Amino acid sequence: MFDASITYGILGLARSGMAAAFKIKELGGKAFLSDLKPRNLVPEADELEAVFDCEFGGHTERLLQCPVWIISPGIPLTASIVQKGYAEGIQIISEIEFGYQIKAKDSKIIAVTGSNGKSTTASLIHHILKGMGYKSILAGNIGAAFCSYPIHRPGIDYIVLEVSSFQLDTIHSFHPDVAVLLNITQDHLDRYPSFQAYASSKLGIFQYQTARDVAIISLDCPMIVDNKADIKAHLLAFSLDPQDKPVDAWKSDQYIYLGTKHRLFIEDLQIKGPHNHANTMAALLSVQALGLDMDAAIKQASSFKSLAHRLEYVATINRVSFYNDSKATNTDSVKSALVSFGKPVRVIMGGSDKGEDFGVLTDMLGKWAQKVYLTGDTKAKMQEAWEGWLPTIAIDDFETAIRTAFAEAQRGDIVLLSPACASFDRFRNFEERGEYFKEIVTRMAKENEKK
Repeated sequence: MFDASITYGILGLARSGMAAAFKIKELGGKAFLSDLKPRNLVPEADELEAVFDCEFGGHTERLLQCPVWIISPGIPLTASIVQKGYAEGIQIISEIEFGYQIKAKDSKIIAVTGSNGKSTTASLIHHILKGMGYKSILAGNIGAAFCSYPIHRPGIDYIVLEVSSFQLDTIHSFHPDVAVLLNITQDHLDRYPSFQAYASSKLGIFQYQTARDVAIISLDCPMIVDNKADIKAHLLAFSLDPQDKPVDAWKSDQYIYLGTKHRLFIEDLQIKGPHNHANTMAALLSVQALGLDMDAAIKQASSFKSLAHRLEYVATINRVSFYNDSKATNTDSVKSALVSFGKPVRVIMGGSDKGEDFGVLTDMLGKWAQKVYLTGDTKAKMQEAWEGWLPTIAIDDFETAIRTAFAEAQRGDIVLLSPACASFDRFRNFEERGEYFKEIVTRMAKENEKK
């Protein structure tokens, strides 16, 4: 719990670290801020130094005087400073854990994780709750930091958190009232020693739950099914392919069913594709777990629109449609995107390597890709994986790849940006990559109007 008598160490000055620091001050405590970046690369340095003791350009021994560190999710636990902290017996926690420790008792937490779909699902839950008239906030790995809200005060009905594996790695008591695990697929293998280690981090969302809590899981994910016996919370399950599975939500050709009393006509949804049907089931089961009006929840779910950079429609030029799926940073999310259109598409792929085996996409691309346009640091690795199996072309420049796909497209074709990679080779994040894609497509549309 919060201790105003100690000085908290803030390791890394990203938005979660700064939010935690200001929350500590608001609660009457002290924080010492430490970041590897030089002072001139921290835009908020003046503001921070006016309030806190800070150090920039490295981590010194002074950090070791702080008995609790709140660590940025961007700092790996293998970092030397983190290992030194553990060796000294320092408690190292995430901002999610700290926020949980200080939140008002009357607020309920719905936490969502998974390799893919967590932003959409968390946003959909928040959309439903707000639409039903509840005071809900959306925080964590999406939007504002958890601690940036007045979570220590009564009055917030529901806190919807998107949580990453990195944030779950440093929890010590965090147990949401409702925890959602959508899927576990190969991802972040540049950060974890093995897929099993990554999966264990994801499954950690259930670690501190009790029988009074609810865990929502997909029975379509073998890794989750293999570990569900370890979950202590009350289980609710969903599946896109239920057959004989013991599920609480499932899908037919036309409907999503929530038990025997409620159903949602799939055509009423504004978010498309089987992966979004799974996200919708998880979101509606979350609302059901809270004991709320399901008819009202289904109505709100139908009005939810897709998030940016997630199969986002951009424009149609000469009857060639462009879709931005920049958030597809791993192979499994690309699989979901490919089947969403019901016909083969032209796919722009590549970026910075996260250690995945691109060979797992060979069959899917062979069926659903007219041609693959490769760019970024992984283009050679991807071409080697798929050469001889499907048509590919490697192009150094991102914009040239987009223009080449358009030049080769026929009327009625779809050009899809779905990289299967992180963006850090050329962009700050997937959002910047997606915005640049949209900017290029918009420019191409204007050029075409002049012809």
